[in-house]
Amino acid sequence: MRVDHDMEFYGHVIDGEEVESQDGARFDDVDPWTRKPWSEVALASEKDVETAVASARRAFDDGPWPRMGYTERGRVLHRLAELVEQNKRELGLADTRDMGKPVTQSIGNDVSRSALNISFFADHARLAAADALPMDSGHHAYTRYGPAGVVAAIAPWNFPLMLETWKVAPALAWGNTVVLKPAEDSPASATLLARLALEAGIPPGVFNVVHGYGPGSAGQALTESTAIDRITFTGASSTGRAIAGIAGANLVPVSLELGGKGANLVFADADLDKAVEWSIKAIFTNAGQVCLAGSRLYVQRGVYEEFLDRFAAAAKAMVIGDPSEPATQLGPLASEEHFTKVRGYMETIEAEGGRIRTGGFGDGWVVRPTVITDMPQDAPHWREEIFGPVVVVAPFDTEAEAVAMANNTEYGLNAMVFTENLSRAHRVSAALSAGTVWVNCFFIRDLRAPFGGVGASGVGREGGDFSREFFTEPKAVVMQIDQS
Repeated sequence: MRVDHDMEFYGHVIDGEEVESQDGARFDDVDPWTRKPWSEVALASEKDVETAVASARRAFDDGPWPRMGYTERGRVLHRLAELVEQNKRELGLADTRDMGKPVTQSIGNDVSRSALNISFFADHARLAAADALPMDSGHHAYTRYGPAGVVAAIAPWNFPLMLETWKVAPALAWGNTVVLKPAEDSPASATLLARLALEAGIPPGVFNVVHGYGPGSAGQALTESTAIDRITFTGASSTGRAIAGIAGANLVPVSLELGGKGANLVFADADLDKAVEWSIKAIFTNAGQVCLAGSRLYVQRGVYEEFLDRFAAAAKAMVIGDPSEPATQLGPLASEEHFTKVRGYMETIEAEGGRIRTGGFGDGWVVRPTVITDMPQDAPHWREEIFGPVVVVAPFDTEAEAVAMANNTEYGLNAMVFTENLSRAHRVSAALSAGTVWVNCFFIRDLRAPFGGVGASGVGREGGDFSREFFTEPKAVVMQIDQS
């Protein structure tokens, strides 16, 4: 492969060193705004993955990290969180250049949230309590939570740094070692994070990064390794199914956070100002490249036309442009491949019976905020994850109808409800098949709460005690109590 020494280079980080691939292979990292390469990245072979996994295995079996106390590990992780904050601009710009995320989101939100992920799990591991279970038989039972071993973490391209830290931080906090494979479309922040981890004092081999593709490349080699003890993956449902098959064959516990087709229900009694503002964020943040996006919007008929007018006007007013400019609210899609996928849905709107209220194509890989009405409920635009700034809208009459429409999907990651009726909020939230339901808001997270989905949206939950259950091997100890 061509090597351009004028571009940035991001290598693998293995056993405490940033390295080239053993065969010297690299691939281009393309800026989706300019549509030109801005850096080169080491391309892992199976041998590179084997080396990284072996390094993590040694660090777990023989190294100090799993044997440190929670306070000592936490001190190192808090130092890493501080370094992430101190390097906010470089980390945020890396994600912006990799996948087109506006800097107001990457620098203004994602990096700080990443630092919070690290510090939260450092504290959670230190403060978590185990169970003590006195028994009538004269025995005493209690639980211990030891690290699971070597964790394979595979992160997506839409929130690179944030979701890398969501996986890596709890794994490290509980004493595991990690091999992280970031998405090939957004590799830079993973190498930057690993550099900072070494600076913070995380021992060599504890946190490794390998770059590459999925099937037939680094991702497949990593998930198939028999030296892996846990697999955590965020990405497409089709890939999740393949990983689940591999994990099942190897009897490796797996956590899968997969696709979504979130329903957004706006009732007639909702605060429409609030509903419009949050609904815009729910579908057009990050150019709609969010698994949690509110891409199916149902509005009660009494306010449907008013809401739709205001919603479409707000969508049309969004500032589209260079994601490195602070004024930009919506940038390009992350890659040519993904733009082609979204374009396919855009080009079939009218043929499927829908009508574009506002939106369409911009320059390059830009899709303008697109609002679709009149689309039949069995059309692919309602049923399939488009993963772009594209929302389908329809009216409903009754609460029961709204719930039935919302649950008419193979996905179940999240949903939103806008209503000022407290009883309805509780009632509808309970009836929705979704791992998370937001009421009168969107994307507000408490890191103690479970996160994950049902159906095609995944398997398992992470966050707080749920992450502890996944990234540890809980052990029961039963002790005879001397009765003399």
